[in-house]
Amino acid sequence: MDPTAKDEMQPSLPPGPEWPEQERAEQLARGAALKWASGIFYRPEQLARLGQYRSREVQRTRSLEARIKSVVQSYLEGVKTGVWQLAQALEAVQGAREALGQARGLLRGMAKAVQTLEPLREQAVQHKQLQALSQLLPRLRAVPAAVVHAQTLVDAHRLLEAYVSLRELEQLQEETWASLGGLELPVFEGLGPLAEALGQAVEAAVGAAGQLAREDPALLVAAVRVAEVEAGRTTSLEQAPRDWRQRCLRALEEGLERVHFGTPLLPGPGALAGWLEALRVALPAELATAEALIAPCCPPHYKVVRLWAHTLHGGLRRCLQQFLEGPELGASDAFTLLHWALHVYLGPEMMGSLELGPEADVSQLEPLLTLENIEQLEATFVSKVRASVVQWLQKALEGEVSEWGREREPDTDPSGFYHSPMPAIVLQILEENIRVTSLVSESLQRRVHGMALSELGAFLRSFNDALIRFSRDHLRGEAVVPHYVSYLLAALNHQSALSSSVSVLQPEGVVSGALAPVEAALDELQRRICRLVLEALLLELQPLFATLPSRRWLSSPELLNNVCERTARFCRNFWRVRNPAFQVLLAETERAVVLQYLCALMQGRLVCRGADERNQAAERMQQDATQLRDLFLDLGLEESAHCAPVLLTLRKLLNLHDPTMLGLEVASLRQQFPDVSEEHVSALLDLRGDVSREQRQAALSSLQDGPQPSPRASRRALFSLVPAPTPSPSSCLFSGSCA
Repeated sequence: MDPTAKDEMQPSLPPGPEWPEQERAEQLARGAALKWASGIFYRPEQLARLGQYRSREVQRTRSLEARIKSVVQSYLEGVKTGVWQLAQALEAVQGAREALGQARGLLRGMAKAVQTLEPLREQAVQHKQLQALSQLLPRLRAVPAAVVHAQTLVDAHRLLEAYVSLRELEQLQEETWASLGGLELPVFEGLGPLAEALGQAVEAAVGAAGQLAREDPALLVAAVRVAEVEAGRTTSLEQAPRDWRQRCLRALEEGLERVHFGTPLLPGPGALAGWLEALRVALPAELATAEALIAPCCPPHYKVVRLWAHTLHGGLRRCLQQFLEGPELGASDAFTLLHWALHVYLGPEMMGSLELGPEADVSQLEPLLTLENIEQLEATFVSKVRASVVQWLQKALEGEVSEWGREREPDTDPSGFYHSPMPAIVLQILEENIRVTSLVSESLQRRVHGMALSELGAFLRSFNDALIRFSRDHLRGEAVVPHYVSYLLAALNHQSALSSSVSVLQPEGVVSGALAPVEAALDELQRRICRLVLEALLLELQPLFATLPSRRWLSSPELLNNVCERTARFCRNFWRVRNPAFQVLLAETERAVVLQYLCALMQGRLVCRGADERNQAAERMQQDATQLRDLFLDLGLEESAHCAPVLLTLRKLLNLHDPTMLGLEVASLRQQFPDVSEEHVSALLDLRGDVSREQRQAALSSLQDGPQPSPRASRRALFSLVPAPTPSPSSCLFSGSCA
């Protein structure tokens, strides 16, 4: 091919912007070529091969040029083919556009033709409807009579026949609706009320399932069958579905609740127990009826027994909630409801009966009473019982107090002890309330137990206050009681009875320390009674101890004889007090007499004039101690509780011939009676009448320098209750045991 022709075939590239890297690439190529050539032809002997190198490079260059031309030619041929295909596609698109334009014109022409045929089409449709209506006309004329007949069947409770008639009418309605193209005829307007009447009849029959299952089970079966068939019905009419199955289930629930939990059936005040008892009998019987009679009349998927159990449970729960929202219950009703809901309802007598199947299990449902309900009922019960207990205890106390002013002594039991039914009444009232709450729950028992202990403590305080008023009125002469001390002794027996039996108020599972406040109140009451008794005794003894010690006392036992006679006469009825209060009272009496004796010694009324009088005083104290010991042993006091031996110790202090040895005796006295003070020792030394100041100082210093008292002796408090040197008689009253 001519090179000129080849150049003409090559496409001319349009001028464009220079490639910025081209120049640099050419420079790098030339540099690389020069570097290669300088390396090859660096030595002269290689110049001879220059021709070979030139020819080889020429061949390589031609080969590259040929390959480049081949690639460019192939590219150009592909571009040419693509341009040709684009030209063909353009021609096809233009042809399609022309065809579409022609079709559009044809369609516009056909639309005009169709508009001219529309009246003909409407006439054809009307003709078709008239033809269908003429065929259905005999049946349509019978529709009103059929509706009336179906209503008659509904009124006669022939539910299956009524439903068949309704379905035939509805099928005719569907055929007419389809034939007339969705046109509704006025002749079918009575089908809606007829269907509603039938639905109400089905609902009413199912709502009285309990009664019909016994009297007319066929009617119940018919009603359920109608509801089930209706549930599977499909219709072409644009009507809302009649969900008679759900209406039947709701009717079952509502009818059951109406029978047992209707508003007129709610109990009035005081009638709750009878109402719950009636439910205890009626609900299991209702479940048994459902299982034996109603379940066979219904499909299995109704789960009649389960539905019955859940409906009864839910209705009862709502009924109780409504009942609790009303007026506050009394104590009896609150207790009855708690016990019934927590124990009877789920117990073997009712819903937990073994005769009921697993479908009747309601233990997993919400409880009848919520925690708030239980809290409310427990609080109500405790509040009402507290008010009743307060009233009962007040009456018991008033009855007891009213007997204190009688002209005769207190009543006695067969053993001769003073006796009154009051302690037994008090404990019985409290114990019965605690015991009966164990039938309900531990929480209620704890509440009532706490309430009982609180009210018992209040009762004991009221009893204590009543004794104080009783004693004050008697001692002031406002209400002189013939048997004042006897009734105090009877009160001490009441305290003993309460103290010995208060443990019956301690239910199992309650911490043992719960009775501590009551026991402390009982101890305080015992101390109060003993104090009142001893106040009466001291009123008789104080005039006698006013002359002790004296010269007459040194020479004659008449003074203490009178003390012992009056004490014995005063204590003649102590035997009517039960142990251990009897021993406590005797011990406190003996202690009070000894304290009065010590108070008299500390008054400084007598100072011995010599050794003879000191010997007489020591001898008199020994005889007095023996006389007091014999007196209280005869009265029944245990010898270990006596305090009179303190006089023998003081006798040694008076009988000591060497005053320089007084320190040893004083130290021995402190060993036995740690509460003895310097004032007491000083008063005793004054009684001796022969102690110098130095000897007194030495004796008193032995109180601090002597050995420490023994622990057993440290518990004996006598001298701390004896003021020195100028005591008042009333300040010698004791508090606490001397042992």
